Amino acid sequence: MSSPRPKAVAVFDVGKSNVRLSAVNDAGVAMATLERQNTVDNSPPYPHFDTDALYAWLLEGLATLARDFRIHTVVPVTHGACAALVDSDGLVLPIMDYEFRGVCDIDADYDAVARDFARTASPKLPAGLNLGRQLFWQQRQYPPEFSRATILPYPQYWASRLCGVRAWEPTSLGCHTDLWEPQSGDFSSFAKTMGWDARFGRRVSAWTPLGSLLPEVAERTGLSNECLILAGIHDSNASYLAHRATREDPFCVVSTGTWIVMMAHGSPLEVLREEFDTLANVDAFSNPVPTARFMGGREYAAICGGEVGAMQPSVGDLETILASGALALPSFADQGGPFRALTGRIVGNVPDSARNRAALAAMYCALMTDYCLTMIEARGEIVLEGRLASNDAFTSALAALRAPQPVFRSPDETGTIRGAAALSSLARGKNPEPAKVEICPVGPVEKMTAARLRWWSLLPRRHTGG
Repeated sequence: MSSPRPKAVAVFDVGKSNVRLSAVNDAGVAMATLERQNTVDNSPPYPHFDTDALYAWLLEGLATLARDFRIHTVVPVTHGACAALVDSDGLVLPIMDYEFRGVCDIDADYDAVARDFARTASPKLPAGLNLGRQLFWQQRQYPPEFSRATILPYPQYWASRLCGVRAWEPTSLGCHTDLWEPQSGDFSSFAKTMGWDARFGRRVSAWTPLGSLLPEVAERTGLSNECLILAGIHDSNASYLAHRATREDPFCVVSTGTWIVMMAHGSPLEVLREEFDTLANVDAFSNPVPTARFMGGREYAAICGGEVGAMQPSVGDLETILASGALALPSFADQGGPFRALTGRIVGNVPDSARNRAALAAMYCALMTDYCLTMIEARGEIVLEGRLASNDAFTSALAALRAPQPVFRSPDETGTIRGAAALSSLARGKNPEPAKVEICPVGPVEKMTAARLRWWSLLPRRHTGG
């Protein structure tokens, strides 16, 4: 007799660069994962995501997982700065890639009505990283389509594709959109002036079950009709929720991927500075969270050159870079962060090997992360999540820079799946299991401290208080 299939939550994690579908247990451990790249279609009317191809891949993946697991819940998790415009027939316009710079053509008009950092804690960002700018541009360019559309944040778009119910929750509106006021917990005056606050449908929590599968989805996947579709959550908030759901003391989650995002529980909102791209995210419980970020994954790859691959530099490689005196100075991406107006450069001679370039990139990301953590006055334990949490050069460098503040890392590749598992537990009225973490070994403190002093000395004075 064959053993029963284990129960699992299916987590559909749509990142900017990669898409994953995982079968996850209640402890947030992935038992199986399918993965593909997230590609952008650059054909008219503007760069956009091929959602039909992703939908077909999702259904095929759910069918694959359903053969080995009893999937009882599906949780969508997606990157921010993204929304769908839908009517009864589906999308009325393609879902825009937030790196599309054409939306900036309307900035003079947009800034006059939307910019209100004191209330929204949403800084002015490049391209379409402010979701409100995307919507403003789409309304100007395509008024008939926009006028008949319901606006769905990206996680809830995927939930609606699976169960047909349209709703929204605050994490995707509280991440630099210009549409939300974190302290009042309501739409911004700009969103209300535009009439968009009435265009989002029903408000729910991220863990709210929206409904069961549509008949087409059930037929194509083989999932049970009792499988629930949760509203879903913004990806950095999922990583944060994996820890916030079980603790009250001050701490900070550093989520690493295409972006490195730092969310500091217990820091005051007064530390936020618009010109340095600090902001307030809104967590799954609707509370504002001081946040800093930079495009660390992309910068890491740029410093490594074409040899980034699966390179994992060691503490020894970090020591080699420290001995060489080489430093990478910001910024190697222009999509956000405190130094986006600067052009990245490398000073000193980097020992010639792919591992050394990777170690230089890891040290750069550690210096940047340390800078951002200082900006938002992060207190208590620091927990590393995502791609760089397994990078020994990065983790040891950051632990050295933050000493004696303890730095931990998740043993999993991504914190989003444990955040999604926490949502599944909350949906069933259960307390989420505490996230497992391990202490990061501390790198060479004196050498990293000296490197930081040199690095700071080479930054523009306005960034160092000079």
